[in-house]
Amino acid sequence: MLDDAFESLARPRRRNVRLDTLLRLRWLAIIGQTTAVVVVYYGLEFPLPIWACLAVIALSAWLNVALRVRFSLTQRLEPERAAWLLAFDIAELAVLLFLTGGLQNPFAFLFLAPVLLSATTLPPRITLMLGSFAVACATVLVFAHYQLPWDPDDPLELPWIYLLGVWLSILLATGFIGVYSWQLTEESRQLAEALAATELVLAREQHLSQLDGLAAAAAHELGTPLATISVVATELARAIGQDSPHAEDVKLLREQAQRCRAIMAKLTELPSGEPFDHIPLSAMIEEVVSPHRNFGIAIEVALAPDPQPPVASRNPAILYGLGNLLENAVDFAQERVEVTADWSGEDVAVTISDDGPGFAPEILDRIGEPYVRSSRRRRINAGSENTGLGLGFFIAKTLLERSGATLDFENRVFPDRGAVVTIRWGRTDFERPIGFAAS
Repeated sequence: MLDDAFESLARPRRRNVRLDTLLRLRWLAIIGQTTAVVVVYYGLEFPLPIWACLAVIALSAWLNVALRVRFSLTQRLEPERAAWLLAFDIAELAVLLFLTGGLQNPFAFLFLAPVLLSATTLPPRITLMLGSFAVACATVLVFAHYQLPWDPDDPLELPWIYLLGVWLSILLATGFIGVYSWQLTEESRQLAEALAATELVLAREQHLSQLDGLAAAAAHELGTPLATISVVATELARAIGQDSPHAEDVKLLREQAQRCRAIMAKLTELPSGEPFDHIPLSAMIEEVVSPHRNFGIAIEVALAPDPQPPVASRNPAILYGLGNLLENAVDFAQERVEVTADWSGEDVAVTISDDGPGFAPEILDRIGEPYVRSSRRRRINAGSENTGLGLGFFIAKTLLERSGATLDFENRVFPDRGAVVTIRWGRTDFERPIGFAAS
């Protein structure tokens, strides 16, 4: 189930827009446009083709009603359908501006609204097309439009250079705001997906960490029925005698029951309860290192000479985080990976280093962000479900930081090569039981 969830996170997501969201925004635009037209015509008493303006606004309102009747409010529109609606909004605004002064009308900057909405909800190619359509409409309005509603006795004549500046500002604002909004939304979306992946990893690690305890508990509970089966099988063997046609079956039953008891005895040797919930740092490192020893890379472990290492809770976040970083080092190492652990009364530090190519300089300051990419064929991320996207590092970093750790990523100093990752905890954070927040 967790693997399926990871696959769903890795697949590209279609960006659908809720119809209700678009309808609410369009009603807000309709109310604003109607208010502006009525105030200018009746309040300021400026001449303008009011009935033509109201007809255009009514067409937009009619489309809203038709969409509300045709579709459910919870309907999510495909990007192409949403793009047609936004294109209609741009065209409707262009017609209103054509009737009320073109780019001389200060409301011309409302061309940015549909482009901004597209940038935050729709794919980039659709945003590019809508932005181009909005700029094209603005370009037409520079040359073709009715007079700006104004005092007939003192008409307003704006110079061409001013209109050119307005057109240029709409063009630049459309491009800048569109790209900026898309970038912010994309980063937020990637962060949300990466955090979801982190929660899935933590849930899986917690599930795996509970299996040993469950096995010991199962062995304890199954001990009594297995003993009963053994006693009954022994009595049956005595009762039927060795000449019975069922003697071999009873013998097999006794042997299998004894085999089950032997297996249960091994399981009961697993620590459970409070001793099982805690693990020395030395044992934790060995548990993390042992799955990676048979891949042709020498893994050297160096521990501080202190015979009393810190003892931590068996925290799945720490185990997964260290395991991910170590796996990444093994994947990129040429011959050797070094794992060094040191501690004092104040802090605990684990350093993982390798002799591989090291981190690419252009992403060194961004390691730990989701979906980091590099232009060079050098280390970015490995050992995760989304290799090369930085998601594995993000998950490891997030989980370790939740345990109270700080992480430093750097490369070895020339002429040495390779990457160095240092994970450091305050000793109280490292030894804190699971469930207590790190300070």
